Amino acid sequence: MTTTTPPAPAGSTPASSKAPGTDKRPGRLLAVVLAAQFMAPLDVFIVNVAAPTIRAELHASGAGLQLVIAGYTITYAVLLITGARLGDRLGHRRVFLAGLAVFTAASLACGLARNTGELTGFRLVQGAGAAVFIPQVLSLIQRNFAGEARTKALGAYAAVLATGAAAGQVLGGVLVSADLFGTGWRPVFLVNVPVGIVLLVLAVRVLPRDGDATEERAAERARPLDLPGLLLLGAAVSLFTVPLVLGQQQDWPLWSWLSLVAAALCFALFWTYESRLSRRGGAPLIAPRVLRSPGMGLAVFRIIAVMAANAGFLFVITLHMQGGLGYGALRAGLTFAPTAVVFGLVGLTWRRWPQPLQRALIPGGFVLTALSTGAVGLLLRDGGDGGLLFFVALVGVGAGLSLGFSPTLTRALATVRAEDAADASGLLATVTQLGQLTGVAAFGALFLNRLESGGALGAYTSGDALWACACALAAAAALGAVSGLVRMRR
Repeated sequence: MTTTTPPAPAGSTPASSKAPGTDKRPGRLLAVVLAAQFMAPLDVFIVNVAAPTIRAELHASGAGLQLVIAGYTITYAVLLITGARLGDRLGHRRVFLAGLAVFTAASLACGLARNTGELTGFRLVQGAGAAVFIPQVLSLIQRNFAGEARTKALGAYAAVLATGAAAGQVLGGVLVSADLFGTGWRPVFLVNVPVGIVLLVLAVRVLPRDGDATEERAAERARPLDLPGLLLLGAAVSLFTVPLVLGQQQDWPLWSWLSLVAAALCFALFWTYESRLSRRGGAPLIAPRVLRSPGMGLAVFRIIAVMAANAGFLFVITLHMQGGLGYGALRAGLTFAPTAVVFGLVGLTWRRWPQPLQRALIPGGFVLTALSTGAVGLLLRDGGDGGLLFFVALVGVGAGLSLGFSPTLTRALATVRAEDAADASGLLATVTQLGQLTGVAAFGALFLNRLESGGALGAYTSGDALWACACALAAAAALGAVSGLVRMRR
């Protein structure tokens, strides 16, 4: 069986050599950073299943509960690019440790919060900590692995990044249902504390020291911080994120639409400013050459599409199972286990699949996603549980999403130069998060609006609303398939 290995980026460390300061057993470094990476997307979704319990125990209002859920997501998405640049300037090891420490401490504070206000505030801090250490994961992989080792590490990174979403649903259901020592929802946050402490101890031992960097890397860290670009991008992401996470709860008021328009303008201004700064020989926040890397623009589109489908699917299925079917937190969470397991397995093994299949993996993955999400909607449309075929369809969803995401991410990063690792890590982490937010907002709004109109007219059930979302999800996946086919023809 043959495999394809993406070419090493220009300027990267040869496969036969080691980057300065790399641990003699790089597998330990990879295990530590990927374990930390796993916690960040997991914490986006783990609270979804715990939301009803949080609302009951803290007597939270609808708006208050939404801020608890969305607070983490907002600061996480807004500060990812900043975190990437801090790592480039201050050292990836130092910034990784600082961000992980903040994330762990904030998780403890969330678990001990006494009211909704405290929990919301600590969730904001938790998201900020995640945004600081997460971009360092990809930068450390790019700088400490080369050749085939880098390809394998990036495949594992892609699998962990998206598997965390489904795993969050599963773990949230298990922890809430267990009600450990009568603590209710609190373990969904406290579980991060022992894991974070262990990872901090291990990271101190295995991460390469920043002081061991070459002169070239020292020059990169000395690159001035692009404050105007940082402000423009922060404003754009904030204006885009806030209405997506709060608009549905408030029935999409005028300010939410104005905010999205302003976000588009800020993104345009940001790109114009960065391009001009680069032409003048300055140091832009994101080097324009990163987006001009072969296949990067198409990869950004695909990642947004697959992450939107992933997050939207998990969100609407959770709403249907807990609302329409009356499932408890444990059963609802465990339902996603097949999707999470298959996503991870496919992400780790696709490189070893036969050569004739390699070029068709990405479009084939989107086609499989479209067929599988459509099948899920059809099986659950009449209000039943779908039987064994439902779990077969969930396996198809996991495999399809993984084929759409993992090869896309790995192949795009193979074209990025080592000195652009921070730019690429911040960009793709932000794109991943914005794709998830878009999916939850778009498909969640479709489901809830369909359900609410059905309640008023007596026409639509939760199964009908889910069917409408399944059709929309299939259409979104079909767009990804077309983009892949266009790329193959080129």
